[in-house]
Amino acid sequence: MKIVFIADVFADQVAGGGELNNKEFIEICISKDHAVTEIKSHLVTVEFLKRNLDSKFIIGNFINLSEDCKSFLTEQANYILYEHDHKYLKNRNPAAFKEFIAPKNMIVNSAFYAAAITVLCQTGFHTGILEKNLESKNFTNLGGNLWSLESIEEMKAHSLKTKNDKCSIMNSNILHKNTAGAIRYCDTKGIEYELIDPCKYSDFLERLSKNNKFIFLPKTPETLSRIVVESRMMGMKVLTNGLVGATREEWFKFKGLELIDVMLKKRDEIPDKILGFF
Repeated sequence: MKIVFIADVFADQVAGGGELNNKEFIEICISKDHAVTEIKSHLVTVEFLKRNLDSKFIIGNFINLSEDCKSFLTEQANYILYEHDHKYLKNRNPAAFKEFIAPKNMIVNSAFYAAAITVLCQTGFHTGILEKNLESKNFTNLGGNLWSLESIEEMKAHSLKTKNDKCSIMNSNILHKNTAGAIRYCDTKGIEYELIDPCKYSDFLERLSKNNKFIFLPKTPETLSRIVVESRMMGMKVLTNGLVGATREEWFKFKGLELIDVMLKKRDEIPDKILGFF
């Protein structure tokens, strides 16, 4: 199968959760002998799409994809949307609205979502929010994310080590990640904490896992939250609010090696489910 994977950025530029997941999905596809072409959304043209109409399109983040290209895909191509956030809303934040239901004038890209073979969602929580806002019902809950075998082995080792009685806080300058709110919570409750600064991914996991708790109080609904799942895989207790999709999945009751086993199975389940739509 020939696959064209379109995204605003890839993991070699930005090591965000969505990008790391996409990278692993692409590598798994290649291991299954599928030919995968990666292209940044701002470089996609209608001519490129026409030349590749014999391919299957998977579209990650598409903020930089032109309206002409979206229209062409909607009308003529077979494509899947691999949704990682909330690009059907002008403000990208359903938490701004009661029960996450946005007024109709805030909805965007509805035709692009509706024409997709399916819209891949991260969790049931994520799926439910899309169902509240879009009339189409072509949503699939993948119920998890993909991690490399190398990362899983690292987290397995971190899950077994002795931890400090402290709370790890991700030190992010992204406002909706709400680092300031997590700090205030710890100060109010008298909880000792450590800020984990951005760094190389493997180093970040090592530093995060030194402590026995992780606190995360996002302001925007997290479709999954890889860092929350990573914390659980590394045997940590998680303190969070009601805006984290992972916490509502059946497997969230597990942590440490049990949760790692679940996510290892997802490496087979998720790609097979996605490719099965083609």
